[in-house]
Amino acid sequence: MRAALGWLLRGGLLGGLAFLIFGPLANLVLWAVAIQWYFPHKLPLTWGFKYWGEVFKPTSDTIAALGTSVLIASITVLVCLLLAVPAGYALGRRLILLLLLLPQAFPNLAVYFNIARLFYMVGLNGTIAGVVLVHAAHGLVIAVWIATAAFAAIDPELELAARNIGASALHTALTVTLPLAMPGVTASGIFVFLESLDEFTGTYFVGVPDVTTLPLVMFTASLAGNYQIAAITALVLLVPAVGFMLLIERFLKAEMLAKIG
Repeated sequence: MRAALGWLLRGGLLGGLAFLIFGPLANLVLWAVAIQWYFPHKLPLTWGFKYWGEVFKPTSDTIAALGTSVLIASITVLVCLLLAVPAGYALGRRLILLLLLLPQAFPNLAVYFNIARLFYMVGLNGTIAGVVLVHAAHGLVIAVWIATAAFAAIDPELELAARNIGASALHTALTVTLPLAMPGVTASGIFVFLESLDEFTGTYFVGVPDVTTLPLVMFTASLAGNYQIAAITALVLLVPAVGFMLLIERFLKAEMLAKIG
């Protein structure tokens, strides 16, 4: 009796967790293929891919917004890694990383509002460069923390061995340290890319109306009551996240991920 009750409890917990995870996804899928759906009907009255054609037609704003989102996310990754790799190498054995968390201690809306005001004064408001800077400021925290953990997980004896056989400090860093830390650096780049791709608040304050990304398209569609367009856009944003998570699981070893926290 007690064993059966335990199995029932575990089943209920797993079922509840599955509902919390897959329930919203199922709702998105339903809206993505719904043509007519209104209260009090529990399922769409008319099904089809009419709105998919509207989203992916050549003249759609969604295609341009997707290209802008990918461009901004790619530049953000490049900027963050250019700063995070040397910072992670330098901070790998120090205790000042807490300073990187200080920007996260303030309300995002207040920070973005003041950034938008400053960017307007210097001409960065409504530009790709301004949006990239906002995304990089947010993604740099992730990039530096993961890169630092990756460098800290490397055995110092390996670097010393390279130095003992005559390698310079730069040669050791490029041929020994960086390759060993590359899984962590790759993971930080992936997380920064996904963070930038889904970023809404900073883009809204700094980029609107001249820079339109996919999250802004989804927000605008949902405000206008175009739930089908919003659902399809959300599913498009979901694809890179799932793909990169599968990439991490496939190519990054569990032991390395455990070391970089």
